[in-house]
Amino acid sequence: MHPFIALAFNGFREARRNRITVVVAVFALALLLSSTLVMEVTVSTFERVLTDVGLGAMSLTLSLLAIFLSSGLLSREIERRTIFLMVSKPISRGTFLVGRLVGNMLTLTVLQAAMTVLFFLLVASYGHPVTSAQVVAIGMLWFELLVLSGVGFLMSSFSSQTVSAFVTVGIYFAGHLARDIYKLAEKSENGLVQQVGRAVFYLLPDLSRLNYRPHATYGLVSSASELLPAMGYAVAYTGVLVALAVLLFNRRDFR
Repeated sequence: MHPFIALAFNGFREARRNRITVVVAVFALALLLSSTLVMEVTVSTFERVLTDVGLGAMSLTLSLLAIFLSSGLLSREIERRTIFLMVSKPISRGTFLVGRLVGNMLTLTVLQAAMTVLFFLLVASYGHPVTSAQVVAIGMLWFELLVLSGVGFLMSSFSSQTVSAFVTVGIYFAGHLARDIYKLAEKSENGLVQQVGRAVFYLLPDLSRLNYRPHATYGLVSSASELLPAMGYAVAYTGVLVALAVLLFNRRDFR
């Protein structure tokens, strides 16, 4: 087996054995099923609320899991001293890092697929059809998880697990507010504030660009001309993050 593929599947197996993955998966299941309680509150907009709650639970759970896995993976490797075994083998540190990222995304993809099946079954159980807007929202969530994982890997390439997780969580919330920050800065009459607002907007990942949950809630159809640039943005942004992570990881001294 190619070393890169072996690294990816090894990362997937390690994440699968991690108890927090099971706990978060059960938490996601509880949130998805709890959306049935919404029926006690509303009837006319039940389908919209069900979609919003179900996709919101899936998004929040997978995002937290992505942050946990990506920010702590390298730290755990160092703590367990397995990093020394890996870097001593005839594979580059860049290959090791990218292989772990692929394994991380494989774990998230499997969990997202399982949650998607549960969500669709829940929607179908109430006699509502699965819409293309819901499928698009779930698909774009994967790209948001990709960006978050890239941020977590970049931070963990030079800092501790706690710092990496804290910063990644901050970037997660700031990324969803990046456009609002930009709009507020543009309304300011201070040129410096405008420049800072623009810099923050272009440096932070624009996660709101990948959030199609409102579209799914109101059944809005998204065109390929809108989705493809957003996908390309996520892949390109993650590529830059991974390149920086590899650069920093290569310079790190494991003594």
